[in-house]
Amino acid sequence: MRLLRHINEVKSNYKGSVVALGNFDGFHRGHQVVIGEAGRMAREMGLLLTVVVTEPHPVSFFAPNVPAFRLTPFRERAQLLEQYGVDQLLVLPFDKDLAQMSAQDFVLDILVRGLGTKHIFVGYDYRFGKGRGGGTDVLAWMGDMEGFGLTVVRAVTVGLEGYAGEVYSSTLVRKALQNGEARKAGALLGHWWTINGRVTKGDQRGRTIGFPTANIELGESLEPKLGVYAVRVKIEGQDRVINGVANVGKRPTFDKRDILMEVHLFGFNEDIYDMHLRVQMVAFLRPERKFDGIDALKEQIQTDCKVARVVLAEPENARGRLGSPTVDAYLEKFPEPHVRVVPAQ
Repeated sequence: MRLLRHINEVKSNYKGSVVALGNFDGFHRGHQVVIGEAGRMAREMGLLLTVVVTEPHPVSFFAPNVPAFRLTPFRERAQLLEQYGVDQLLVLPFDKDLAQMSAQDFVLDILVRGLGTKHIFVGYDYRFGKGRGGGTDVLAWMGDMEGFGLTVVRAVTVGLEGYAGEVYSSTLVRKALQNGEARKAGALLGHWWTINGRVTKGDQRGRTIGFPTANIELGESLEPKLGVYAVRVKIEGQDRVINGVANVGKRPTFDKRDILMEVHLFGFNEDIYDMHLRVQMVAFLRPERKFDGIDALKEQIQTDCKVARVVLAEPENARGRLGSPTVDAYLEKFPEPHVRVVPAQ
């Protein structure tokens, strides 16, 4: 996937693509329909599939002190889009200039002159431009004038127990994670929810009690329900996936207050400081709690490891049940255009 950080980086031979617009935080099943249908058209027309996003998230720009809320900060979102089959990812810097750009100027400067867009795909609720003044009506109107097509994807509804009839959204996923429903969050996403972060040095206390951990700061990632999780971990640059158990919390036994993820990898004792890990949150095991001493903590960690191994071996938690979604898989599942995709009026 070609990663572009500025509209001026789009060379002439990479213009004229099918473009999907959106934030795509979490890259849930609704997002996959938008980009999957864009990918269908790109293949039929022999064009590149381009996705346009902004960084930072507009909410972070306008309200920098809000608690972390992102399901997929930039690194994880980019990896998901690349795995999906996106050819080109344009990341526009969301700064004062972009925030003040009118919807019409965005279309002309970014989509028409910058990308030479042939066709645009958006979700039904897509908004853009200064004060979120532009929507699908503006895109349809300007498409008629500037010669690009537009397809608007209607709301994609959920069929899961407890969420039936609701629209797939990042808000639903956040709700599930804050309730400790990691498996349900994965079902809503269509892939395991993953925390992507660099291993930092901590107190190294885990080594002294026989359970070395890789410490990862959550950064911009949403804070899920605090507690212990069964996880699968992939080390960046390596193909292997390692099972483990992770604690997300404040470590009250040691009177800590900052939120940290501590991951214990089964049968693993290599130096991975400063390396990036992708930690798939498979199942919530128990809430975090304070122990009377080290021996009680060690006993509980041993129990957590045993439970995690059992949970990770369950068929519904098999790695392949929620693999990385791809355009190929989407088109195989929907050989004809999805019924919820309609041309804009």
